Amino acid sequence: MSLSHSPAADAATPAAPVAPAASADARPSGGLVVQYGEVRDIPLNRLKASPKNARRVGHSAEVIAARAASITHKGVLQPLVVEPEIKDGRETGYYLVSAGEGRRQALRLLAKRKALAKGAAVRCVVDTTNDPAEVSMDENLSREPMHPADQFEAFKDLAERKGYGAEEIAARFGVKPDIVRQRLRLGAVAPALLDLYREEALTLEQVTAFAVNPDPERQMQVYAQLCAQGRQPYAIRRAMTEMKVAADDRRVRFLGFEAYVAAGGAVLRDLFTPDNEGWVEDVALLDRLVGEKLAALAEAVRDREGWKWASAHLEFPHGHGCARIWEHLLPRGAEDIATLEALDAEARELIDQWADVDPLPPEVEARLTAIEDAREAIGDGYGFDADEKARAGVLVVLAPYGEARIDRGFVRPEDQPAPEPDDAAEVGADDADGLASGEGEGEEGEADAPWDGDDEADGGDEAGAEPAGDPAAPLPERVVADLTAHRTAALRDALAQDPDLAQLALVHALVSRVFGMGGAASCLDIRWGSRELGVYAEGIAESPAALAIAERHRQWARQTPTQPEDFWDFVIGLDGDSRASLLAHCVSLTLDGLRAWERRPVPVLAHVETLATALALDMRAYWRPTGRRYLDRVTKAQVLAAVADAVSPDAAARLSGLRKAEMVEAAEPLLVEAGWLPSVLRTARPEGEAAEDAAPRTEAIDEVEALAADEAGEAPALDPETMADDFDPGPGDEAEVAAMLAEAAA
Repeated sequence: MSLSHSPAADAATPAAPVAPAASADARPSGGLVVQYGEVRDIPLNRLKASPKNARRVGHSAEVIAARAASITHKGVLQPLVVEPEIKDGRETGYYLVSAGEGRRQALRLLAKRKALAKGAAVRCVVDTTNDPAEVSMDENLSREPMHPADQFEAFKDLAERKGYGAEEIAARFGVKPDIVRQRLRLGAVAPALLDLYREEALTLEQVTAFAVNPDPERQMQVYAQLCAQGRQPYAIRRAMTEMKVAADDRRVRFLGFEAYVAAGGAVLRDLFTPDNEGWVEDVALLDRLVGEKLAALAEAVRDREGWKWASAHLEFPHGHGCARIWEHLLPRGAEDIATLEALDAEARELIDQWADVDPLPPEVEARLTAIEDAREAIGDGYGFDADEKARAGVLVVLAPYGEARIDRGFVRPEDQPAPEPDDAAEVGADDADGLASGEGEGEEGEADAPWDGDDEADGGDEAGAEPAGDPAAPLPERVVADLTAHRTAALRDALAQDPDLAQLALVHALVSRVFGMGGAASCLDIRWGSRELGVYAEGIAESPAALAIAERHRQWARQTPTQPEDFWDFVIGLDGDSRASLLAHCVSLTLDGLRAWERRPVPVLAHVETLATALALDMRAYWRPTGRRYLDRVTKAQVLAAVADAVSPDAAARLSGLRKAEMVEAAEPLLVEAGWLPSVLRTARPEGEAAEDAAPRTEAIDEVEALAADEAGEAPALDPETMADDFDPGPGDEAEVAAMLAEAAA
């Protein structure tokens, strides 16, 4: 934009007129004429828009406002070009603006704001020689805008030489201060990089990525480190901010930027990405502050609730070795019971009284809300008693989204209560151990012969008289075993004929295994186990499925008894639906669909698929194909195959020339948006239903390979040998990917 001295100065000092040429064909004999027309100061209210103006799409309101701001500080630097308005062969006294309509509108805006008189003098060139339409075209076509790099350095010069801040510069040029800050940051980019931008060796997006970090030395280091193919804007930005923590990191969310800055932490701001607060530069300080805040929270929970201990952790300490007790229903005090009964009675009375009114009067609605708040203040009655808190502790863990998760009721091994002695159980256990180890055998190691009833009791006399013995003495162990074997057989037969009781016994057995701390409390030999999945999938404890399971487990655990002998009465007391839900929860924890290094029977793995189909499992609700979860851990060929499968072969071909890190960064949003799943996570549909929209990975690779071959020169072809070299198969994938590579090679 060309701007000049003020109009007031122009009016005070009239310029000498320049004699116009008579016509375009009548050129002066002296040579080239610099300017056609007479320079005059014309009142603003005598200037009109020209119908011959070549620009049909007018200037935006923002552009006019920016020019008005510039004229306010520097005046009009370039005179307007006008022609007299002619009507009926006579001049009307008005002038039509051939060049400078934007400046005329900016002056009119200033006059409307009372910053300028409506008749203020405006320096104009009255050109009656040139074609006004051609003049208008030249005004818009002949000028070349300033190169952006020159703009950036000019803004930087104003800031450094005159000390102007972003707000002052913005006011003088009619732009937003944020735009000025961005240009100042771009002006601070290493001069060598700006020169490369002028030479078109770098794009504006690349320069913007370098400007994220204002350190010119670091910018040149990153430029030297990244090869030409790797200088994508996202790769540059990642390299410029490595060793820094982004604003959306869970530690920053938990602590807060304000607390970090208040502690003296440096922040790298990103002026070019919307809704991005920047990066934390002092990671050690961040970790220390987060650790201190977590530790303070843990201590506050311990002191407030009365636990024996509390510890804070950035990650959940798997393998902590602690037992777990769960909250349970505590006896209420008489005062709380009376308060709750009064609140319930009042709520019922209000509901009955206003049952036919909808909506409820505001005062009734407010009172019902207050009653509910009062109930919540008293609590639901679940918790831990003082003895439990005296031997248990709390884990405070930083969760994935920046909130602190408090897990209560962990008992360290040294704090676990010793089991109460049970003489009968101890004797039985000792005898069982003795039989298993061969104790009680003869000196030669041979087992005693079965008892035939003729053995004499200890203490028989030599005369052969049979001693009467003690009627209260316990039966011999072998007799007990014989009798209980018969009884067990009878119980099995009877239980098989009572399905309802069998289900109840199964639920009891599982519940005592899952929630009991004192060992099994069931005579059913149900071998319950639950494989620890965290060993195979890092961070799975924070996945949507694991969090839902944990919450479900917590809700059941708070209802189950604390003593094993009470489990039977608890299970009997449940209604049918609750018992079925509890059974489903316990059974679900035993499900093991893992395919790892061990060889599992084919029928077992087939049953996993059968259950998935029966449940209509859709893993898109539980899993996303992010870099961390999948793309970083597979080969480039598998990433391309996924993109071809989820989006299109053309999209995969466009990514095939990228390096692995760049390919992953570009592919991740495409796959997440498409809801793509690897074949191992897809669920087969029952017969008669439409198959899931997913093509085999081998077909996708063939399509990408064919497209790359057809468009050689635009996208490099996929090389089967490179695919094989990059291949790092996961457990159980060897045969599948080997076939895939063979097809691509063919």
